[in-house]
Amino acid sequence: MTALTLSTAGAATLRADALVVGVAKGPKGPVVAPGAEAVDTAFDGRLAAVLDALGASGSEGETTKLPAPAGLKVPVVLAVGLGPAPEQDESFDEEALRRAAGAAARALHGSKKAAFALPLEDASAVTAVAEGALLGAYAFTTYQGGEKKASAAAKNGGPKRPLAEVVLLGGKPRDKEHKAAVERAAVVASEVNTARDLINTPPNDLTPAAFAAVATATGKEHGLKVQVLDEKALLKGGYGGIMGVGKGSENPPRLVKIAYTHPEAEKHLAFVGKGITYDSGGISLKPAGHNETMKCDMSGAAAVFAAVVAVARLGLPVNVTGWLALAENMPSGSATRPGDVLRMYSGKTVEVLNTDAEGRLVLGDALTKASEENPDAIVDVATLTGAMVLALGNRTFGIMANDDAFRTSIHEIAEEVGEASWPMPLPADLRKGMDSPTADIANMGERMGGGLVAGLFLQEFVGEGITWAHLDIAGPAFHEGAPYGYTPKGGTGSAVRTLVRLAERTATGDLG
Repeated sequence: MTALTLSTAGAATLRADALVVGVAKGPKGPVVAPGAEAVDTAFDGRLAAVLDALGASGSEGETTKLPAPAGLKVPVVLAVGLGPAPEQDESFDEEALRRAAGAAARALHGSKKAAFALPLEDASAVTAVAEGALLGAYAFTTYQGGEKKASAAAKNGGPKRPLAEVVLLGGKPRDKEHKAAVERAAVVASEVNTARDLINTPPNDLTPAAFAAVATATGKEHGLKVQVLDEKALLKGGYGGIMGVGKGSENPPRLVKIAYTHPEAEKHLAFVGKGITYDSGGISLKPAGHNETMKCDMSGAAAVFAAVVAVARLGLPVNVTGWLALAENMPSGSATRPGDVLRMYSGKTVEVLNTDAEGRLVLGDALTKASEENPDAIVDVATLTGAMVLALGNRTFGIMANDDAFRTSIHEIAEEVGEASWPMPLPADLRKGMDSPTADIANMGERMGGGLVAGLFLQEFVGEGITWAHLDIAGPAFHEGAPYGYTPKGGTGSAVRTLVRLAERTATGDLG
């Protein structure tokens, strides 16, 4: 993990491999952002003019490297775009700062130390810049050989190692709020990157049992109570949804409970994550071109796991229980067939019309189990439907809930932490499409509005009177394009920050 510190050193005196400054997009060209005054002075007050001459505009995510002039202790100045300059007396948007810091950290892969002289008006800005830098510095290198091999590969034009150290200039190391902001950012970014690592791990290594082992080891490290139900316990307990999805694979399913408790907690949240460690579609096999990234179908479980650990590391006064519904969906002679009927943990029967609609089956069992503890609210997270991607694109997750106020709160929280989301309805008329002549419900309904149909299915397994929300992160969970801002190629850790902020606001009674 990239090291992170606050420093009172001046931008002109700190020694580092690079110095990062912000530049905004003004009406007449680039505008140097606060925090870079000493750097502008070193350029004789002409930094904006130099950047303009080089074609820089200050657009969001734009990076421009300059040789440092005399007067600075660094060899390189990196100007990063912050987007439109704010109006007078207004501050830079936190997400703009977060993305700029991430873009700068990505541009400095291969460097050992970089100083960030971006606008740090308050503790919230410190959090944004720190998070962005740490998230942008991420790289998944587990399968690229040892440290020496990776370093040699980087010298020969291969992948470069992440930025090793970030120093935030302009912060106040002795200020309690600034210190807390850096500490929080380090924890949250660390756990988002943990989720990314899990998502990026090949499915031959991250089986349900392997994921459960990671949860068990991490639980011991952080004092969390972990319970793992293996295939024998699941079969005996009547978890027909999880067993039905996982029985076609040589790697049997698991249901993992990871619980954090605090002696002063007054509220209890349950997070439920879809953990399909590989999704072939089962007997309803996915077509060619749709299998290659299906290791990411456990992104919901990764987000839940990482969020619970982050809450524990932050010591928040709220009880949080994570449920990881883990299975591998494979075709074989023992796999569930279209037309089979499964008896869920709740006792309801489900006619399986499509074995590729498997996420809702494992979640159904986990939601029922989570409901038994009667938490104040349940939030499930899942890469559930391609329909949600069609509706909202690749960067926005959908939010459905059985309580409008709770859905609105989660949407506001997601926006606050920089995760794009959108409230979605649960139209009652779509429920009829899942009527089955054979079972209590079918796992498929109308094709149009498929993401909403999936939400309606899940709602059937939430305990009566329990507030519940469903986050369909199918779009933003795995990024296949070029990196941008602090978002890497591959697993993104979508929803971790939203869940952590939800826990924080629940702990303080500020949920609305």
